[in-house]
Amino acid sequence: MADQIIVFATLLGALFLFVTGFIRYDIVAMLALVVLTLLGIIPAEDAFLGFANPAVITVGAVLVLSRSLENAGVVDIIGRWVARVGSRPVLQVSALTGLVTCFSAFINNVGALALLMPVAIQLARRSKRSPSYLLMPMAFGSLLGGMTTLIGTPPNLIIADFRRQAMGEPFRMFDYSPVGVGVALVGVLFIVLIGWRLVPRRRGQASRESLFDISDYLSELIITNDSDLVGTAIKDIPFSHGEMLIVALIRGETRFSAPSKYMTLRADDILIVRAGSEAISDMVKNHNLRLSGDNDKVERSLSTQEISLVEAVVTRYARAEKRTARDLSLRDRYQTNLIALARRGQAFEGRLSDEQFRTGDVLLLQMPYEGRSDILSNLGLLPLAERDIKIGKPQRLILTLSIFTIAIVLSAFSIYPAAVAFSAAAIALILSNVIRIREAYASIDWSIIVLLGAMIPVGQALETTGGATRIAELLLQTTGDISPPIILGLVLLVTMFLSDVINNAAAAIVMAPVGIHLANGLGVSIDPFLLAIAIGASCAFLTPIGHQSNTLVMGPGGYYFSDYWRMGLLLELLILVVSVPLLCFFWPF
Repeated sequence: MADQIIVFATLLGALFLFVTGFIRYDIVAMLALVVLTLLGIIPAEDAFLGFANPAVITVGAVLVLSRSLENAGVVDIIGRWVARVGSRPVLQVSALTGLVTCFSAFINNVGALALLMPVAIQLARRSKRSPSYLLMPMAFGSLLGGMTTLIGTPPNLIIADFRRQAMGEPFRMFDYSPVGVGVALVGVLFIVLIGWRLVPRRRGQASRESLFDISDYLSELIITNDSDLVGTAIKDIPFSHGEMLIVALIRGETRFSAPSKYMTLRADDILIVRAGSEAISDMVKNHNLRLSGDNDKVERSLSTQEISLVEAVVTRYARAEKRTARDLSLRDRYQTNLIALARRGQAFEGRLSDEQFRTGDVLLLQMPYEGRSDILSNLGLLPLAERDIKIGKPQRLILTLSIFTIAIVLSAFSIYPAAVAFSAAAIALILSNVIRIREAYASIDWSIIVLLGAMIPVGQALETTGGATRIAELLLQTTGDISPPIILGLVLLVTMFLSDVINNAAAAIVMAPVGIHLANGLGVSIDPFLLAIAIGASCAFLTPIGHQSNTLVMGPGGYYFSDYWRMGLLLELLILVVSVPLLCFFWPF
């Protein structure tokens, strides 16, 4: 009994920290694991066995495969076709939501959404609309697609492993499909016909041709012959008021984007600076400068073949989150300038270098062209500006699809376990140079790996101490003679609620032992209960914090926390009504 109390207290504490977000979810999971190990609930020699779990290995391999498909140009080729869908909102929502849903069945759902977000934003801008009517439907579509296959989302892999432990056989690749595809189809139809109309229209700067108007943030200062700045190094320029960032220097026909701070100024040099109006006025008056308004020259000076302008969104738990440009040493460490910041579609007017970045913020960055992918990945930022289409070589495209298809077949027919099949595919793609080893490691979301590896032993502790059995017994006593389908619906509903406020993989790990013991207590098959938990874990439609896909679209769409339930509540109720009959039909008790 004492062990159960310790496990319950630890789980409640972990749930509190998951919900509040005071500590990152992977650290919370490790904290729960360490606490239960130190208190003797989990044997010390078994504490880290979760990291050897097949589900954890499969998640890592699938993330590498997702990046490989991106490198081969698979998604971008289809994305270029979608960009021609036309200007009618229903057609745009249908094409983009349907495509994200299909992609999310086989690649990481956050990755699928991130790849198509630039296409959606460009479509919205060309249609003179805010992207808010496209981005939330796409985020929800990415969650629906994850329900349909074993590799669609980490909770499915977790649930499959719980089945393996309970029955000796895990769920196979397409065991999720009969119910998952049905739920996804109904969900997408609802989004296309009704749901997108419920999304608030946030008409911020995101609805313009460009999210940021450069002329609103930058000024052009000309060094006159009489200026006391002639012969002064950039680092020695006295800024008399506020902050000022020199992002480019034009000297005759030569443009220096992100110039060295040791460059010496000459007469007729043109400085492109980011500063407030008061600081600009002081510089012009005190140093005998001339203010110019050639916006085309400003644009050209910022972006060259070596330097590029990138719009990027801050993701949850990114390196950049809750840190400032000064904390990150953007200029010194990454040769990157922060030009502007938008929050919920509106320009931020304060002092940029001291402003902490928030999840969903959209940043306008000037950075080296060649290294921009590594810089963005290191900072945890996802690009929003339209990118070059990656056509790729036909041989590489065919090779990547062939290897991926073989892995799916090997797993679907149980020739090899999913962990082995997809790990072999990932190694084959690395050896084929479709993806570099550095890229492969960078593509893995290590926070998810740590979360899974730590939470699996915690979930097992709930079962080994009898905690899951006790919860199931209490539920059975409370529900009395209620029929199994209604109890199945209650399990689905509780899992939905958990996934709205904590990480969906954690929700699956907590609920799976309870679902198994409920089924055993009712004397019915555990399969419909496990699949109900898998579906519920993917139904994080009420909040922006339930899933990273929802968080990702919050800033570019200009959404508020309360905007998600408008479409999400009806969608969750619809899924609840549709899922239970489908589960009972395809996976009878």
